[in-house]
Amino acid sequence: MLANRQVQGWKTPQNFLILISIIVPVAFSSWQALLNNFVIEEAAFTGADIGLLQSVREIPGFLAFTAVFVLLFIREQRFMILSLAMLTLGVALTGFFPSVAGLLMTTLLMSTGFHYFETLKQSLSLQWLQKDEAPEVLGKLISVGALASLCTYGALWLMLEQLQLSFKWVYLVTGMAAFAVLVFVALAFPEFKSETVQTKKLVFRKRYWLYYALTFMSGARRQIFIVFAGFLMVEKFGYSAADITLLFLINYLFNWLFAKKIGRFIGKVGERKALVFEYVGLICVFAGYAIVEQAEMAAVLYVIDHLFFALALAMKTYFQKIADPADMASTAGVAFTINHIAAVVIPVSFGLLWLSSPSAVFFAGAAMAGVSLMLSLNIPAKPEEGNEVRVLAWR
Repeated sequence: MLANRQVQGWKTPQNFLILISIIVPVAFSSWQALLNNFVIEEAAFTGADIGLLQSVREIPGFLAFTAVFVLLFIREQRFMILSLAMLTLGVALTGFFPSVAGLLMTTLLMSTGFHYFETLKQSLSLQWLQKDEAPEVLGKLISVGALASLCTYGALWLMLEQLQLSFKWVYLVTGMAAFAVLVFVALAFPEFKSETVQTKKLVFRKRYWLYYALTFMSGARRQIFIVFAGFLMVEKFGYSAADITLLFLINYLFNWLFAKKIGRFIGKVGERKALVFEYVGLICVFAGYAIVEQAEMAAVLYVIDHLFFALALAMKTYFQKIADPADMASTAGVAFTINHIAAVVIPVSFGLLWLSSPSAVFFAGAAMAGVSLMLSLNIPAKPEEGNEVRVLAWR
């Protein structure tokens, strides 16, 4: 797929993807792991406040389609570097503003960089990787990110428990460490060019409807985990910041060990079977969140929930198989916007629901996983252009 695959030495597209897969875990994972304790202990957030913050965090994701317009003026790889700069600096500043207004501002900066980066990473990965190698390589990138997260959470635990650093300094250290890696990547790698010129306008094709639908449900369902599963651990079971960090350590240990194998598994059994397995499992996990009363069992559900995330790369490889190669950049932006339609609404609305019934939030998540399961059954055994769905092939 890449015009300059003959690049010699270590300065290859795949190594570029590997290194940028380290930056986000160092920065964003730190922000996420500390957030619930930071907002409760230092900013006195309620469930409604955290819902508002997470809704604001998702606004840049909703606007991810604008990436295709920015690409009229700047190449994808350079745009990715600028996006990562916004992400890392936003994280570094987070601890200095322990208030609702301050956190809304730093979160918006961090999230804008994060969502543009994720859009561009999906686009470049699918452009640079061959279809037969994509599942395993994408799994490898998850595994590398998980290893970076393991190191990050170990450092977080050390800073919180042994060095007794405040949230402000922990955020600053992790944000600037990620920024330092970014500077190295920006200076070390050449600009890679793809064989296929990308469409510089919004693309919305009827034949991609199943991918859009799966993406929408993924965005809705994912918010239940991101926003409320961690909040449940702190509010109901009294987990400390160090406890949450240890949970994330376990999560990423599993991802490091199994993500590449999961990618290989998807390549072997196909996207439909992989996604069916994921959604059946998530129905059980969300129902478990709704009724769990033991802190240890809640932790088990949290780890299993996170492990299922690796299977979601089957949606990306499904799209790669059915899509026009020129649509990768544009559709990545459209897909992220679709993914975040529900994400903008669910955190704040479900935050209000949380005040009266936390269980109802998780039962709603189980229902969303059920809808995703029904949609995944429509994926063909061998998806390709012209064979995008089993039924309702809209042209």
